[in-house]
Amino acid sequence: MDAPSRDRALIGSDDSSLEPFKRPTREEAMEAVRTLIAWAGDDPRREGVIDTPKRVVDAYGEWFVGYTLDPAKELSRTFEDVQGYDDIVMLREIEVESHCEHHMAPFLGKAYVAYMPTNRVVGISKLAKVVEIFARRLQTQETMTQQICDAITDSLRPAGVAVLIDAAHQCMTTRGVHHRHVTTITTQFTGVFKTDPTLRQRFLDFVNKR
Repeated sequence: MDAPSRDRALIGSDDSSLEPFKRPTREEAMEAVRTLIAWAGDDPRREGVIDTPKRVVDAYGEWFVGYTLDPAKELSRTFEDVQGYDDIVMLREIEVESHCEHHMAPFLGKAYVAYMPTNRVVGISKLAKVVEIFARRLQTQETMTQQICDAITDSLRPAGVAVLIDAAHQCMTTRGVHHRHVTTITTQFTGVFKTDPTLRQRFLDFVNKR
């Protein structure tokens, strides 16, 4: 969801009786951190944590900057002069640093993104930027995989898109079941990557290439 849509959204429900979403002030956010520190059992006035609310709010501003950015804008500048190029365009091992919406715990990993151009391409850095924008929001890995695929499809209208994300979730490694070496893989294929198993396998081979 882009920033304007988020600001118009209702909190967690389609109930029209709820008030429209309103972003808290910085001071309100800092007070919420003080409450969490106290709930954890520490004194938010203690010297070691007295500046923690400021640091946490600053960190959240960086971790969740994706709400203020528009992936469609990043993909809006395209190039039609491709000199007849008609094969896969792919970025491998894009860093993913995100937070799950269930526990607000980090999940870290790599994204692999490819598309089959038709009559236009986009600067390759923009694909990495789109991954970063969606990663810097709260969501599930499954949702993020779909969002990246949809954004590229909507903006470039390619013959097909392939996205694979491989990430380790801290909500699983540091709490709950405590399985430290488990990663989650999600994929999304559209167009020729979905209908052509040979092309899909080429993408997967590129993912596994060392």
